[in-house]
Amino acid sequence: MEEYDVVIVGGGPAGLTAGLYSARAKMKSILIEKKALGGQLLNTEWIEDYPGFERIKGIELAQRMEQQVRQLGLQIEADGVKCIKRRGLLKLVQMESGNEFLTKTAIVTAGGEPRKLEVPGEEEFTGRGVSYCAICDGAFFQGQEIAVVGGGDAAMEEALFLTRFASKVHILHRRAAFRAQSLLLDRVRGNPKVQIHRNTTVESIHGADAVDYIALRRDSREERLEVSGLFVFVGFIPNTDLFCGHVDRDEYGYVTTDSNMATSVRGIYAAGDIRSQITHQITTAVGDGTTAAIAAQRYIEHMPERLEVAWSA
Repeated sequence: MEEYDVVIVGGGPAGLTAGLYSARAKMKSILIEKKALGGQLLNTEWIEDYPGFERIKGIELAQRMEQQVRQLGLQIEADGVKCIKRRGLLKLVQMESGNEFLTKTAIVTAGGEPRKLEVPGEEEFTGRGVSYCAICDGAFFQGQEIAVVGGGDAAMEEALFLTRFASKVHILHRRAAFRAQSLLLDRVRGNPKVQIHRNTTVESIHGADAVDYIALRRDSREERLEVSGLFVFVGFIPNTDLFCGHVDRDEYGYVTTDSNMATSVRGIYAAGDIRSQITHQITTAVGDGTTAAIAAQRYIEHMPERLEVAWSA
């Protein structure tokens, strides 16, 4: 069984940054990512709030981060993590492939999955008009009317991107006020292809082979909106099942940490979108990854004798 100083779970900005600092510190490290490296960067066309770049494509930033850690010699494994268990002072990382790793520390940056509306027709039409990724599926709706559900930054960014293809984009938000940044809201309001619907919820999704229309409720009135696509951006569900119940979480399911990214289990750290914090941005993910890697390094350095005993147990 291979043994490591640090096992990093997740290859988004937080994981790649943790890998960068772990590799620079000459710790024996491995980053595990089942999908392409980059995480949510790959679902973002343009990034305009990352220091040092006025504007950069998400995929380009992901590629630069990946290139940097590979040049430092970080080991990268294409696999999924099934469970992280405690084994004395060490951690046993069980993979979906059946492989297992022992590690002194684990930094979990596994992100999460888009939250669903949980309305009739959503599951049935996923991939046939219902989508959770504008960059992935926007081009399929050239010249068509579509709807975007959500009121945060992601919903506004994706709606603006979708105006490149759609003839009209309806933004559906269940509240009167939006959570998105003012800059994004100004752009949305100034786009002639966008129509905003406040105090509006999706009740159900209908169609034959694909989406034909959605049933809405605006205040107390029921309405029908004919669209061929529905893009959902209503939140995020963190991937915390791989902890197998060992770490503390907040009321929304996010992992709680201290200021060093340490979880309730010694030697396990959480960073990025999986962690409970005031905002989830690329900049905060990078900061989390930096802190977690340095904290893991110090944890190992300050407990050499106890850990040597654990390795031989």
